[in-house]
Formats: sequence, structure tokens, C-alpha cells
Amino acid sequence: MDKDGGGSIHQLTLLFVGNRKPSQQQLRLLDPDCGCDFGAHQKRRQSLAKDVKHRLSLFRRRNDSPGGKVAEKGAKALRPSPEEALAWGESLEKLLQHQYGLAAFRAFLHTEFSEENLEFWLACEEYKKIRSQSKMASRARKLFAEYIAIQSCKEVNLDSYTREHTKENMRTLTRGAFDLAQRRIFGLMERDPYPRFLRSELYLDLLRPKKPSPVL
Repeated sequence: MDKDGGGSIHQLTLLFVGNRKPSQQQLRLLDPDCGCDFGAHQKRRQSLAKDVKHRLSLFRRRNDSPGGKVAEKGAKALRPSPEEALAWGESLEKLLQHQYGLAAFRAFLHTEFSEENLEFWLACEEYKKIRSQSKMASRARKLFAEYIAIQSCKEVNLDSYTREHTKENMRTLTRGAFDLAQRRIFGLMERDPYPRFLRSELYLDLLRPKKPSPVL
């Protein structure tokens, strides 16, 4: 993936979703082997969504305020130009290739309780970079248990054929073991949350020219 926009995905995502470490209880909720408490997991997601929406509104106000400071150093410099942001509307692929766009889209998905789709897509991208067969096998098992297995805590929405096809691929692993599932999830994001992101206040705000600071 290209690294347009500078900075790291992690740092840019922190700009939107904060830097709070999950508690041990929260980590257990995300562990596919622990027997998920879906009620508690849903409450945590709702609380996180409210927090993200609050941070997004603060981020917009800071950028509009004369002399306002964004929490992360250099964040203003990383903010894309309206022309760059406009290009994200051409395709989901272009959005995901830009690190600031990826971070913004991830924050938006947090508010919609569907961040697992993007997390799975990104995990597949990382999986395909693995060269060691043993590491590939370990990562594949983790990916399947976390996102593909039925009733896993981060289960993504896949049809039965794709799920079974991916399960069969686990027997003889290759770098393309999750390709079909990844394409299905990309298509789902392209049809559903991506158009809503393009209509969101977060994205529309990036299309507006930055207000010049008043001369003192």
C-alpha cells in the first residue's frame, strides 16, 4: 500500500479515536477463544462510537479556531488539501491508499460499529507480505479464528460459499488464502459505508478550503 500523506496509520488514527489502552476485560471481549459476552461488547462499541464522534467534532472545531492546536504534533501539516480529499471520492481504493484517508475512514467505521470489516481487509494486506511459512500458518489461524469463524467476536459478513472456500484454503496455505474473502469485504465496504463516508461531515469538512488565520 502506498504511503501518501505522511505519518503513520496508527498515529493518524489516534488523532480520531484517542490513545486509551483497553482494559483486560475489554481484551477478553475481543478474544475469539474466550466465549464472547456480546452484550458487554456491544455496550463498549457504543461507548467508543460516542467518543469518536465527540473527538471528530473537537477536531473540526480546532481546525476552525484561530491558533487552535491539534493534539498530535504535525497533524495540521498532514491534513490533505481539498484536492487530495476530493480524489478519495473517485474510488475506495484511492481512499485506502492515503494514510490520512484510511485513518478518517477507520474512525468513521468506528461510529457505525463496522470497523471489523476494514480491520480484516488490512490484516489480509499484512498477511500477504509474510514470507515465513510458519508465521504465515500462525497468522492464518488467527485471521480465521478472529474474523471468519462463525460467532467469532469480529466476524465479518461473508456468504457461506466464501466462508467454506476460505476454510478449505486453510489446509494448504498460500498468500492468496484470504483473497476471495478480502474481495467480498472490499465490495461490501464499497457498496455500503464508503458512500456514507463521502456524505459525512468529516469528509465534507476536508473538502472545504482551510480558513486563513487572521492577521494580528
